[in-house]
Amino acid sequence: MYNKFCKKQLWECSKELVAVAMGRIPAETVIKNAKLINVCTKEIMENTDVAIHSSRIALVGDASHCIGEGTTVINAHGMYIAPGMLDGHIHIESSMLSAGEYARSVIPHGTTGIYYDPHEICNVMGTDGVDLMIKDAERTPLKAMLTYPSCVPAVPGFEDSGSVVTSQDIREQMKRDEVVGLGEMMNFPGIHFGADETHAITGETLKAQKIITGHYSIPDTGMGLNAYIASGARCCHESTRMEDALQKMRLGMYAMLREGSAWHDLVEVSRAVTQNKVDSRFAVMVSDDTHPHTLLKDGHLDHIVRKAISFGIDPIEAIQMVTINCAQCFSMDNELGSITPGKCADIIFVDSLENFNVKKVIIDGDLVAENGKMICELPSFEYPEKAMNTMHVGEAITPETFKIKTDKKDKATVRVIEIIPAKVGDYERHITLDVKNGYIEADVQKDVLKAFVFERHHNTGTHGVGFVKGFNIKCGAMASTVAHDAHNLLVVGTNDEDMALAANTLIKCGGGMCAVCNGEVLGCVDLPLAGLMNVGTAEEVSAKVEGLDKAWKAIGCDIVSPFMTMALIPLACLPELRLTNRGLVDCMTFSFVDLEVE
Repeated sequence: MYNKFCKKQLWECSKELVAVAMGRIPAETVIKNAKLINVCTKEIMENTDVAIHSSRIALVGDASHCIGEGTTVINAHGMYIAPGMLDGHIHIESSMLSAGEYARSVIPHGTTGIYYDPHEICNVMGTDGVDLMIKDAERTPLKAMLTYPSCVPAVPGFEDSGSVVTSQDIREQMKRDEVVGLGEMMNFPGIHFGADETHAITGETLKAQKIITGHYSIPDTGMGLNAYIASGARCCHESTRMEDALQKMRLGMYAMLREGSAWHDLVEVSRAVTQNKVDSRFAVMVSDDTHPHTLLKDGHLDHIVRKAISFGIDPIEAIQMVTINCAQCFSMDNELGSITPGKCADIIFVDSLENFNVKKVIIDGDLVAENGKMICELPSFEYPEKAMNTMHVGEAITPETFKIKTDKKDKATVRVIEIIPAKVGDYERHITLDVKNGYIEADVQKDVLKAFVFERHHNTGTHGVGFVKGFNIKCGAMASTVAHDAHNLLVVGTNDEDMALAANTLIKCGGGMCAVCNGEVLGCVDLPLAGLMNVGTAEEVSAKVEGLDKAWKAIGCDIVSPFMTMALIPLACLPELRLTNRGLVDCMTFSFVDLEVE
C-alpha cells in the first residue's frame, strides 16, 4: 500500500540508504548502545546501533562506520528501543480533543501512528468534517491514517444523522492517499442478509485493495462470524469474551483487544492468548475511545502495554500487538511496525520492560518528544464557524416535553435499557412503573430514569422516548451530544425540570455533556466543535471532564466513565435494546418496538 505518511518514499531515498549502510556516506542520526526489542524475531538484541537517513532506517547492528562529522549520535545507554506504537482502531473525537491536540497528547507516550475512524464528525458534518480532521492532523508528526467511515448513519433507517455516506462516496474516498481502509463496518445485518448497498460499500474498498475494518458485536462465533469474515472484514475490536477473540484469530481475523477509558475488555480477552497459548500474531491491542484525563494520567498505548503485561501477556508479545501485528493487519508492515532497514524511522526509547515508561520518541528520524513532553512546535489551526455551530434542534424544549403519556391508570410495564458498566452491551428489561395523571413516572428507588433523544441536525423536531437503568442516579439529569453514532441530543434524568435545563444548557453552549440537579448546572464540558470536541488543550479539557465526573458522583453515580456508557444508549448496532430519535430499537431483531409491554 502506498504510504504518504512518511517524509520520503523508499524509492526516493533507497540509493542513499544503501550508501549509508555501506559506509560511503554518513548517516544523519545514529542510535548507539541500545537494547533492541526485535518484534520480527521476538528477542532482545543487546548493544545494537541504528543508523537513520532520509527519515528511514539504513542499518541495524554495528553502525560505527555510518558516523561522520555531521552525524547526530544518540547514546541510548542501554535503554530499550522499540518501533513506534500504532493504534489500530481509534476515534479521535471520543478524546473530546481536536486532532492536533490529540496528537500532542499521545506522541509523548510513544504513539507514532493511528488508524482512525472519524465517523463521529462524519455523522454530524459529512465529508467536510472529515476533511477538517485531516487538515488538523497533518500539522503534526503523528501518522494519522484514515479509515473512512462506512456506516453513516450506523444502521440506516433507525436514526437521523447529520449526513449520509453511500457506496459512491466510498468509491471516491478510496482514491485518496490519506485513506488506508474502511472504517468499522457496523452494519453486520446488512452483510449477513446481502444488502446491496452494504456490500457495495465493502466492495469498493476491496476493489481499491484497501482494508475493511470490522465491528462484529454479537456472540455468534459460528456461521455468523464466518459469513462476516468472508465478506472481507480483516479485523474486529468488539470482542468482549475470550472465546470471541480466540475464534476470530483462528479464522484469520485480527482480534483487536480493546482497553479504553470506559471499555475494560483486555482483562478478559487477553485470556485468548494467555490461557490458550496460541500464536499471538493475529492479536492487536487498541484503545477505541480514550478520554483526556486517561491520556494525561495513565497514558495511551504505553498504558495498555503495561496492563497487558500485568494480565500475563509476554512483554515482547504485547509490544508486537501494538507494532508489527498492527502494521501487518493494514498491509503496511513493509513501511511500519519494526526497526529494520528501509522502514520509517519511528522509534521509541523505553526505560524497562516492566515499567515501560517512554523516554524519547522519534518520528521519521526526528526527535519529537522527550520525558513525556513534545519538543517540537505545532503550527496553529482554526476550525471554521460552520464546524462550531451544529446545534439545530427543531423544537422548544420545556419540562412538558418530557412527559410520557399512557392510557394505563395506575401502573405501566415498559421496556428499559439496563447498561452494563465498563461494557458496550446492555440488557432489555421489562419493569412496572407508576402512572400519575396519565403519565409514566421515573422511579429512583428502582434506579429507572427517563431517557429522550432529540434530533439535532436538521430541525426535524423528532425525538424518541425510553427508560434506562444502571446509573444509580438519585436526583437531577444528564445530557450529551456525544451520543453514538448520530450524535443527537441525549437527555437522561429523574425529573422533567432538570432534564429541560440539561438539554437547553447544551443547546446554548453548542453541544457537549452536562449534569444538573435541583435547577443548578453542577458540571459541563462544552464541546462546540461539531458538538463533539473542544479546541482547548488536553489539560483544559481534562479539568472540565474531572468537574463533570465529580458532578455525576454528586448525584449518585458510582460507575466508571458514566458519560461514555451513557453515550452508547442510542447506538443501534449493539445488543440488546437502544433508543434513537426515531424510537426504541430491538438490536437482536433490528426492529422498532413499543415502549410499553402489553
